[in-house]
Amino acid sequence: MVGLYIGSTTGYSGKNLLAMAMGLKFRREGFKVGYMKPVGAVPHMSDNRPGDADASFIQGVLGLDQDPQKVTPVLVTRDFTIKAFSEDLDDLMPSITDSYAELSEDKDVMIIGGSGSYLSSGTYCGVSGPDVSRALGAKTILVDRYSSELRYDYVLRTRAELGDDFLGVVFNDVPEHYMDELKELIVPFLERRSVKVLGIIPRDPLMGAIKVSDLAERLFGKIISAHAKVDRVVENFLIGTMQVENFMTHFKRHKNSAVIVGGDRADVQLVALEGNCPCLILTGNLYPNDIILTRSEVLEIPVIVVRDDTFTVAKKMEAIQESYKLRDMIKINHGAKLVNSELDYEHLMERLDL
Repeated sequence: MVGLYIGSTTGYSGKNLLAMAMGLKFRREGFKVGYMKPVGAVPHMSDNRPGDADASFIQGVLGLDQDPQKVTPVLVTRDFTIKAFSEDLDDLMPSITDSYAELSEDKDVMIIGGSGSYLSSGTYCGVSGPDVSRALGAKTILVDRYSSELRYDYVLRTRAELGDDFLGVVFNDVPEHYMDELKELIVPFLERRSVKVLGIIPRDPLMGAIKVSDLAERLFGKIISAHAKVDRVVENFLIGTMQVENFMTHFKRHKNSAVIVGGDRADVQLVALEGNCPCLILTGNLYPNDIILTRSEVLEIPVIVVRDDTFTVAKKMEAIQESYKLRDMIKINHGAKLVNSELDYEHLMERLDL
């Protein structure tokens, strides 16, 4: 049986997507696949049993049905944190290794999902990524998601920490403009230092997409029109603070973008509606005039009204796109194909003796 720990340089890097994609791939290849998330930070009740929400969802995708308390033996709740900082916790590792032994009993491959940052998260209670992967005898893959740059120093630290137990790194959500530098400069640099780049996942608009209804909820906004179309998908966003002529130029280049605009900018609102944007987000708690409201109903484009100013909403949108969790099977299947088309499975199979 092979153990494969999936860690990341920071939270929301793509660990869950990689776990699902690899699990589905190994299953198609005929392997018996198990899954475990030793340390969970998203408490969730399943059949009146506590577990982790992400772990529960991934189990479902992989067709597994196991005790959530075994799948996630260490659940970080408020009570757990208070106890960890106020008194000595019992050694948590035995519960992890015992659960792992039970869950992996009849499996060919065990995928182990990390939590937070591989090198640091869980250090305060003795269950950091390196602590857990070593205790389970697992090999480690690191995921690094592009955010203005890549964390190659972190990747090198992980290689130094793990040695040959480090299988390599997957770079995720890489924009097109960065691809040449990554492939021609950074990948050769890392591989000269014994770090295998297992895959480069290009940025894909669908992976950061969110339904209008979910977006309104996350922004604490109110949908005031076209309620039947709240399942429309937003892939990106534009800020409509500029003059109409300049806005039109930008808007034509960015279809499927929600438009964030002041509630008093009827000129920009009308251009966005006629251009079939997925939704309008009106800031400052200002409601549109009757013409805008009527056009939004006729064109079936939802309008969301929020209290925050335009700058604050734009920052929130960036955070939502960074952290929005995969829960839609269309996105998961799309993401799995995207990941599996880029991963070097030949190298992985060789290193894992599969």
